[in-house]
Amino acid sequence: MNAASQQNEILSWKVLPARLAPERVAQILGFSLYEITVLMRHGLLKPLGKPAPNAHKYFCASEILGLSYNREWLDKATRVISKHWRDKNQREKEQKLATPST
Repeated sequence: MNAASQQNEILSWKVLPARLAPERVAQILGFSLYEITVLMRHGLLKPLGKPAPNAHKYFCASEILGLSYNREWLDKATRVISKHWRDKNQREKEQKLATPST
C-alpha cells in the first residue's frame, strides 16, 4: 500500500482508536516509521505510559491529530529530521574518508 492510499484509509475512518501504533502515527504525521523514533529521541513525540526502550510504543490519537494541525510543531519536527539526516550523511562521509581503500 502506498503512502497516499494509507492516508486515504486513515481519513476514511469515522473514529480513530484511542491509542495509535508508531506506523499509524507516521502515516498521520507524514513521516517515515524510522523518523518517528528520531522524533521520540528528541522529545517531540512522547509515547503513552513509560515503555521500556525495546517495548512496543503507543501514542494518544487526539494528541497526534493535534500535532498534525500544528504548523509550528511540524516545522520544528521537520527541521529536527533534516538535521538528523544531514548529520548522519556527514558521519558516513567522514567514515568513508577515514577508511583506507584497498
